[in-house]
Amino acid sequence: MPIFDTHAHYDSGGFNADRDDVLSALPATGVGLVVDPGCELESSRAAAALAERYPFVYAAAGIHPSDCAGTGEAEFAALRALCGHEKIVAIGEIGLDYYWKDNPPREFQQMVFRRQIELAVELDLPVIVHDREAHGDSLSIALDFPEVRGVFHCFSGSPEMAETLLKRGWYLGFDGPITYKNAQKAPEVAAVTPLDRIVVETDSPYLTPVPFRGKRNDSRNLPYVIERLAEWKGVTPEEMTRITWENGLRLFPKIRETYREGGE
Repeated sequence: MPIFDTHAHYDSGGFNADRDDVLSALPATGVGLVVDPGCELESSRAAAALAERYPFVYAAAGIHPSDCAGTGEAEFAALRALCGHEKIVAIGEIGLDYYWKDNPPREFQQMVFRRQIELAVELDLPVIVHDREAHGDSLSIALDFPEVRGVFHCFSGSPEMAETLLKRGWYLGFDGPITYKNAQKAPEVAAVTPLDRIVVETDSPYLTPVPFRGKRNDSRNLPYVIERLAEWKGVTPEEMTRITWENGLRLFPKIRETYREGGE
């Protein structure tokens, strides 16, 4: 069963030196699908261009909270137009980031987040949510839109927050940090998360798992995340690979439809 990396930034400058080499090598190493989320319009377009070149790569389009300064009607209109691309399968990476003090004001981040969720509702697309040190507001805004579904990427909230999202039909993304020694909340979150709501991510080139922490990340490292989750959930790595593949296809219906049309 192939691996589905539901969140990897191959459009990042971290891959400028060897992007094609890395992407071309993935299928032979068991990576079957990748979703590359944009962080603003330029990177969203770059992600879509990669998706055009590689059959197993899909893209999401969105404006990240750290990159949302100056976002106005022109940007929202351009984002809506970009989402018409056949291989853009979600709105993302969007959300709130209160960690970096030089980020745009919180109220402005919240406005941009809400507008993009509204676009997702309009276009019937899932959302990929970035939530860093903004758990209360991120949850509150997500709950204001009961019709929207998606994934909280690299989930770092409490088990109680996880349970609230799970009851509303959300998925939770698990990344390299679950392999770190200080991953104290992650096992508790995994314990309350049903197998059918777990997706796995690398966030490449970031969040590299142990034993390669500190080096550039890519989708070939995802088995380390899968193995840790399998251990916590009492299944084999092969079973966790299959489960997270199927979950990813449910999370992104446009990809699932592609596979159905192709007879897979």
